[in-house]
Amino acid sequence: MKITSLRHIVSLAGFAALLLLLMPAVQAPATAAVGSAKPTAATLDRYARDTWASFVAMTDAKTGLPTDRLRDDGTRSRQTSTTNIGAYMWSAVAAERLGIISHAETVARMSKTISTLERMERHQPSGQFYNWYDYSTGTKLTTWPPSGAPLTPILSSVDNGWLATGLRILRNSVPELASRAEAIYDSMNFGFYYRPDVNRILFHYEPDTGKSACCYDTIVSESRIASYIGIAKGELPPKEYYGAWRSFPDTCDWSWQETRPIGVWRRYLGVDVFEGAYPYAGMRVTPSWGGSMFEALMPSLFVPEEQWAPRSWGINHPLTIDAHIYHGQHEARYGYWGFSPANVPEVPAGSVEGDYSAYGVDAIGMDPNGYPSNKDRTLVDHGFSGCPGRPAQPDPSPSAYTNGVVTPHAVFLALRNRPAETISNLTKLMQNTRVYTKWGFADSVNVETGAVSPFYLSLDQGMIMAAIGNALGDDVLRKAFATPDMKRVLRPVIGIEQFGASARPTS
Repeated sequence: MKITSLRHIVSLAGFAALLLLLMPAVQAPATAAVGSAKPTAATLDRYARDTWASFVAMTDAKTGLPTDRLRDDGTRSRQTSTTNIGAYMWSAVAAERLGIISHAETVARMSKTISTLERMERHQPSGQFYNWYDYSTGTKLTTWPPSGAPLTPILSSVDNGWLATGLRILRNSVPELASRAEAIYDSMNFGFYYRPDVNRILFHYEPDTGKSACCYDTIVSESRIASYIGIAKGELPPKEYYGAWRSFPDTCDWSWQETRPIGVWRRYLGVDVFEGAYPYAGMRVTPSWGGSMFEALMPSLFVPEEQWAPRSWGINHPLTIDAHIYHGQHEARYGYWGFSPANVPEVPAGSVEGDYSAYGVDAIGMDPNGYPSNKDRTLVDHGFSGCPGRPAQPDPSPSAYTNGVVTPHAVFLALRNRPAETISNLTKLMQNTRVYTKWGFADSVNVETGAVSPFYLSLDQGMIMAAIGNALGDDVLRKAFATPDMKRVLRPVIGIEQFGASARPTS
């Protein structure tokens, strides 16, 4: 039977009961079985407590900075990033809300972190932090541990965005530290990254060389958190939000992209925008660069995008999740789903940090080289109909998808939109693999061989803590970040857009 919509595929058994527990803002039907949701709350609470334990093990007692990655034997990498620090901040706020730590412990932990941030070296003209520091001292890194290879310090727009996210949440959640967190937040100028000629922000800038990497090309990217912050602070023009592509255009000049998009041109804030989407499994999905859950969904942990922009993110977020479910369950037949960049499960001999790779659903990403969902890099090429040299290639058979790599943090990103499917998927991972330990979920698992990454990454653990904190804590992190003053500025910017995404596309 031809599949016309993933609505017919994704099971919604128990959905209403879970909504009552996990999404307090949604009114559950009167017939919802409230009692059946209680084990789910207990399960999520266990996940949160064990995940927080990994942050405790990651964090230096003197500096209050978390390491980038923790190995299962307790060893830590030397480096930390601005993103890691932001993730630790919001995870502490979530842990307090869930009753895992006391308010006094939150203050004590975050006071150390803020004190270290206040003395860390920054780029003075912009107030931006460098990307990598020694987690045990707070010193800027100029060589990469443990190899000692030279490292050029950079200022990363998205990584500073995640640090600023943590600072904003801390400012609005911990009164004892509010003024100090606010002072750092206010001093970080995101307008520094703006390039008016392309109406976009830089990937990063190298202060030592003056070189820059331009620019973030797609709106379905974690980088939009930096845009949100810059616009809300008045440091970026509102039109910057419309500088990035939704999909690349549907002309033969752009035929190198993986799928020919379907869409129309619209104009917002004086900017012409091609609202393109990729057809996939009976849907049209506005694609990310690689097709990962992380790119599409991480900013929605903090910004109620589906509420402020119901005709764009409100449509696309559930479709992204449904695409991952469809790929994992039907296209690749792994029996599991959820794909994002992560450590490779199989650690090379002699490696102290493992290898990192990008995973996703290739068919909903624009990257022609693809983010595969498996270690063996099975990719698709839908061609570009009507353009020379780009005929469509047959889709791989399910048997071609060997050594699938599932990343648990990606699964948690679906908790808001697909709670029943999320809990079911995580339960199967726990029952059938060794991916769960005393520190929560390890970073990735090869669902064919059962090989599990021995690493826990601060960023990925932070996404898990944020998802659970919001689910069980009445959107504690969203409310601390997306305050009314931000809503007044940002909602009119993003709320006017209509994506080309659709659950039931027309021919």
